[in-house]
Amino acid sequence: MLADSDTRWKWGALTAHRIAPGARIDGLLLRGRATPTARQLDEVGVRAASLREVTAAEFLRETDRDAYDAVVLSCVGGTVQAMLHGLAHALDGRERRPVTVTGYVGVVYEKLADGLLLRHGADVVLANSAHDAERFRAVYEGVGADAGSVVECALPFLGGEPYRTSDERPYTVVFAVQPSVPASRADREYLLRRAAGHARRHPDREVLVKLRSKPGEHTTHIEEQPYQRLAARLPGGLPDNCRLVYGHMGEVLDRTDLLVTVSSTAALESLHRGIPTAILTDLGVREALGNHHFLGSGCLASWDQLDEGLLPEADPAWTARQGVVAGGPSSGGGSYEAAFDAARERVAALVARPVLPPIAPYYTLATAPGYLPGILARHGLDPSGAPRTGTAADRPASGLRRAVRAAVRDAARGAYRHGVQRVAPVIRRMGEL
Repeated sequence: MLADSDTRWKWGALTAHRIAPGARIDGLLLRGRATPTARQLDEVGVRAASLREVTAAEFLRETDRDAYDAVVLSCVGGTVQAMLHGLAHALDGRERRPVTVTGYVGVVYEKLADGLLLRHGADVVLANSAHDAERFRAVYEGVGADAGSVVECALPFLGGEPYRTSDERPYTVVFAVQPSVPASRADREYLLRRAAGHARRHPDREVLVKLRSKPGEHTTHIEEQPYQRLAARLPGGLPDNCRLVYGHMGEVLDRTDLLVTVSSTAALESLHRGIPTAILTDLGVREALGNHHFLGSGCLASWDQLDEGLLPEADPAWTARQGVVAGGPSSGGGSYEAAFDAARERVAALVARPVLPPIAPYYTLATAPGYLPGILARHGLDPSGAPRTGTAADRPASGLRRAVRAAVRDAARGAYRHGVQRVAPVIRRMGEL
């Protein structure tokens, strides 16, 4: 299983366990700016038989050398496309090749066509709901590409005990933040002030601001305005019953009575358990925020309404279409586990075939000659999908060279984060003068 960030490791590793129960899972982390730390991996709580960091060229050599039955590509769309072309080149002419599986880590609310076509060519493209499956097939069929790879399943990390109120702890409101939504400092300060204001208005409640990463860690998206920094500058600070928390989302949801977010996938985890869930409308219902995805859910609400005691009630038809069994697995008679049956059967059937057809993505030098070469080049591949020779990543590294690379890589990541979080906002503010 190849992943390029903490959230994609979570999706990929859990997906591998869902579609191949009991199989050996080897984890490969693609080296890049979002490579997760050991703490982030521990927080996800998913284990693999082996785990190491690799470059794109090393991944292709690994897959070429080892007889894997299936490879889960849990990466951003461009990386998936590059790896599919790389595998097609590396495994060309082989009688046996691994089954390739990919998908999305959560709600698909932007770049639908772009992301899907970059994933085309995988043997199995997982759709997390009936709603997504219909959209995915429509995109592929719309460009004349084979849509037979689309398989409906569900998000692999839904679970936990159904929600029940408790008198043994304070009523707990969790605000699940996102690294990139909303993006501006003013909007993020507003949301943090409202969370703190809700805590002041309801001193008997506990308000938790659930963060994705600690300072210095890397996620799928770099936060220009981390909530930790905004909280430190909040006039009056956070009240005693409002605090920042980290940890496994499932464990946080174990003590949640109301989940509040703009558009985080955590909302689907919450709805699955039957926890009252609010999708904020304070900043508008907009495609840029992703909260438009929840139209018709019954969950749209503002902080004003939540302050007044509103508890949104999700529409059962909407949750069913989104692959969510409202109330948890036990309420659906095992229907959540059954959601993975088709994927298991498809993967098992493909693995059992003596010969698989060549990997054939929609994007080729004939269909996208001005787009594909750039995608491949960013991952060190030439237009044929072969690793470019003579690059540092293509040569086996000595112990000293690996140590130097690691130091340079860490410094580069730190510089990138500093540029995004410190320099870029200043330049933007200067441009507004």
